[in-house]
Amino acid sequence: MNAQLPIAVTLGDPNGIGPEIAVKAAAHALETNGTPVVLVGDRYVVEHYGKLVAPTLSIVDASSNKAGIRLLAVEALPPKHFAPGRVDPEAGRATVAYLRAAMDAVSAGQARGIIGCPHNETAINAAGITFSGYPGLIAELSGLTEDEVFLMLIGGGLRIVHVTLHEQLSKSLGRLTPDLVVAAAKTADAALRQLGIAKPRIGVFGINPHAGEDGLFGDDDERITKPAVARLQAEGLQAEGPVGADLMLGRKDIDCFVAMYHDQGHVPVKLVAGRHASALSIGGKALFSSTGHGSAFDIAGQGVADPEGLLRAINLISGVA
Repeated sequence: MNAQLPIAVTLGDPNGIGPEIAVKAAAHALETNGTPVVLVGDRYVVEHYGKLVAPTLSIVDASSNKAGIRLLAVEALPPKHFAPGRVDPEAGRATVAYLRAAMDAVSAGQARGIIGCPHNETAINAAGITFSGYPGLIAELSGLTEDEVFLMLIGGGLRIVHVTLHEQLSKSLGRLTPDLVVAAAKTADAALRQLGIAKPRIGVFGINPHAGEDGLFGDDDERITKPAVARLQAEGLQAEGPVGADLMLGRKDIDCFVAMYHDQGHVPVKLVAGRHASALSIGGKALFSSTGHGSAFDIAGQGVADPEGLLRAINLISGVA
């Protein structure tokens, strides 16, 4: 991939803090001669935040050679629906439109990767768009199934890939199979190699406490995680487990852990990294990352949002793409 190409940064939910931190990150890139970025979203939204947090910088077209914050303009949010701090279906629809435009830019060779600023699942689903997180949407736009793209959360020295993500826990557990666990682990292995880890060591969490204690706490691990790890090892991957998450997380020699469901993976990363965590969607046709925090409607539009999580995501993508 051409390192001179910019990274596309979508605004996420335009009524959240996404546009503000996107403009702040673009300004930081210009001021420090850092990784080039191009923002993807409604021009008037970007101009609004440009005046608020980067008043000395101009907003220029993505293809322009002029100095300034580069923008791939997408007309998606009707101006009357631009209301920082408010959950709005039209803002949810715009979130998806921005990502579609960024995917098109990558396909056209105009960008080398994508970072999505925080979305709001309620707003997107209220727009009539079935949405359970960026990985599923990346899969759809890549022509893949939701079981081929996975979320890897990174922060605080941890990397955790999630076999299932944003769904009812009972549904999540009902979908777990050896095939799905194997797919998540193999996708993680490939991503880790792309991140520069030549021989990744992967630790697989158990489903039940103590990975089932040999059937004492249910047979789920006997049926699902144990066969999955055996298959991974037979295929030459350095996979270990299943072991209870509470015990395995203490291992410092594991490059990536495989969590079975959302909270099993999110809680440890959010505990040690907070809003500075980064999320990497792996397995899709475009290299995609996002911040590890939400859209923070309580402070949207106030000019006080911290762009550190987004800056870390840019550094992460820059080191891979």
